[in-house]
Amino acid sequence: MARTSASKPKARAGKQSTGSQRKGGAGPAKTVRRATEAAQFPLSKARFEAVMQAAERSGLLSRKSGRIGGRVSPALVEQAKRQTGIETDTDLIEFALATIALDDDFARTFKESRGKVDPALKLGF
Repeated sequence: MARTSASKPKARAGKQSTGSQRKGGAGPAKTVRRATEAAQFPLSKARFEAVMQAAERSGLLSRKSGRIGGRVSPALVEQAKRQTGIETDTDLIEFALATIALDDDFARTFKESRGKVDPALKLGF
């Protein structure tokens, strides 16, 4: 027997975008609007664009045929939007996934290099 829920979200109408869609890197970059109430670590437009351009150059945004679904806390989504200034769920998910996919794992690499530099090496200061 199929289960239905009275609280199931209805289809969204009039979805707003923060910018035009880019195909093959053409077109203007998406814009990120910051929330007027000061977020603790607001996402700069430059960082958003840098991450998305790096993801595009890496081929991570070449085809948008996949669909993702899941249940998450609305409070989590709203807080992430406030913190970043990203207004649409799609842009938020895309940015979050691109940020993780492009992570260079600096902290782990830095930690692993500890003690591997010759202590006698003259660094000039």
